[in-house]
Amino acid sequence: MSEGGYVLEALGVGVRFGGVRALTGVDLGVRAGEVCGLIGPNGAGKTTLFDVLSGIRRPDQGRMLLDGADVTRRSPVWRARHGIRRTFQRQQLFGQLSVADNVLVAQEWRGGGGGPAADLLALPARRARERERRARGERVLADCGIGALGASYAGGLPVGQARMVELARAVADPPRVLLLDEPASGMSAPERARLAEVVRRLAEREGCAVLLVEHNVAFVMELCARVVVLDLGTVLAEGTAAEVRANPLVREAYLGTA
Repeated sequence: MSEGGYVLEALGVGVRFGGVRALTGVDLGVRAGEVCGLIGPNGAGKTTLFDVLSGIRRPDQGRMLLDGADVTRRSPVWRARHGIRRTFQRQQLFGQLSVADNVLVAQEWRGGGGGPAADLLALPARRARERERRARGERVLADCGIGALGASYAGGLPVGQARMVELARAVADPPRVLLLDEPASGMSAPERARLAEVVRRLAEREGCAVLLVEHNVAFVMELCARVVVLDLGTVLAEGTAAEVRANPLVREAYLGTA
């Protein structure tokens, strides 16, 4: 754990794309059991920061810490296997697989998969692990309110349900840190309520550290105990929802002055 109690922390992160500075000296951390919102106008650097946190992009400057240890050079696969999970703006489901199998995929790195043919030849212990993973997948889908969709093909789902499948897949193997990139996009009001319920439960009951990017500001302000505002690649403000709403710099740059 870092000195600030953060599970995952960015320190002085900078990223350049040619002559353009996407991020400059960004400091941000998220604690176990916390839901933190990351907001800002288009082009503020939110997704770039997520790419750095998840290991997809290595920063030009700064460091990434996990439990106080430097993981800046660790790969996305290493980070995922050590509990840092992420969803994306664009849907990343396996459209030709069922919803249940999309969720099962997230647990396959622990071994024991292979389908029915391999299952016939597998050892009893391996079959038991497979049953455990499928049972957990069913529980996760039920928790996300989409338990009835297990046999449906993921490619035919409406946007809101597809988003929930992505969330279920991200938490099928319990995460320590969950990075959600616009998870409420395309969702109906009931689906957003279910999303908020699942995220709160992950944080409060399982101690997961959650950082989410979302353009639905009302959703962020209601769900998140702490909000960080990015503008032009730098941290403009940080605080509670009320503090961020009242900040004149934030109102001018993003929320509006009316």
